[in-house]
Amino acid sequence: MLVRDRAFFASLFLTVLADQILLFLVPLVVFRITGDVAWSGLAFFFETLPRYLTFPVAGILCDRMSPVLLLRLSRVFRAVACLTGIAGQIAFGGVWWLIALSAVAGVLTTQGLLALEMVLVRAFADQRFEKVVSYSQLASQMGVVLGPLVAAYLMAVWPWQAVVVVATVLFLLSDAAFNLWPGRSRLTEAGPGSKPRHPVADLVHALRLVWTLPGLSRAILQACGVNLIIGATLATAAAMMTGHFAQSEQVYAWLQVGGALATLGVLTLTAHVHLTLTVLGRTAYALIALGALLTGIAAHPLIYASGFLLIAGFDKMFNIYLRTLRKEIIPGEEFGKTTGVIICLNNLSQPLSGLVVALFAAGDDARSVLVCLGLVAILLGIATVRVR
Repeated sequence: MLVRDRAFFASLFLTVLADQILLFLVPLVVFRITGDVAWSGLAFFFETLPRYLTFPVAGILCDRMSPVLLLRLSRVFRAVACLTGIAGQIAFGGVWWLIALSAVAGVLTTQGLLALEMVLVRAFADQRFEKVVSYSQLASQMGVVLGPLVAAYLMAVWPWQAVVVVATVLFLLSDAAFNLWPGRSRLTEAGPGSKPRHPVADLVHALRLVWTLPGLSRAILQACGVNLIIGATLATAAAMMTGHFAQSEQVYAWLQVGGALATLGVLTLTAHVHLTLTVLGRTAYALIALGALLTGIAAHPLIYASGFLLIAGFDKMFNIYLRTLRKEIIPGEEFGKTTGVIICLNNLSQPLSGLVVALFAAGDDARSVLVCLGLVAILLGIATVRVR
């Protein structure tokens, strides 16, 4: 990678680091304030639902506006949302300001992710794309690994409001680093697209493709099963580790780091071991379901951690399966808007799992909910394999 592009990847790393600090902090602080895992589930529901509902809209905006502008706005407005959430919580108290901060930041992250994808494709068209993606994943994964550790150790000495201020500064620094990248000058305009069409017509056309193209609806149902598990795990992990298993916040942070390292290991395995697409998808799905059952029946934190690592690691293998399948099925000229709709449909089960946790979990123990959602995912997976 050229030296002039280092500012771009430094900006990506700082953005992911700030996002991971918020993702780690919000469920932990909500549980600390309320002492009830149901509130963590409710916070996860309100955080993730707007994030995934806005994917189709974000995709259309990326086709109509400069991705550089959208990427910068997503970072600056996340910093503004952080400061607004802190001010509201200090002035009025309660957990709703923190939940609102998380929801707004999630929507802006959605727009930033799609804009980043457009920037990668257009700005590095003269370079080998596999190499570009490798560098971007490396920068992102460094943020994923360090984010929970930074948040946990800062919260040990500072109030959570100060940690949110750190995230705010990181968002602003990421925007400053992006401004130092020379390549942004080549991306001031929206990219070429298909003939102008009303946004509603774009969405209707994308939904029609999802229904008619062979294999897409099956893949969406499988992704819904996986995301039921992912959502429930993310919504309850903080409460389970620091509450039910009585571990420190630092131990919970190391669990998150372990999940990121497991992801790196699985990605390395996937890159070097050739598996057919069907085997790849079924292997990942089965091990994620096994992880869900382990977290649900765990009587010891090590058993819970083993299930958590299976879920975190093989989620990325399943993502590779989905992305490869989409690339093979969806026509190139329809890829953007169709992918935005698919990502939205894939992930709607995540906020649903948070709502289930809020309704049925009690205190700091969510194991029965985790087992039930794991069984639902297993039945859904079996149904998609047997029914054609």
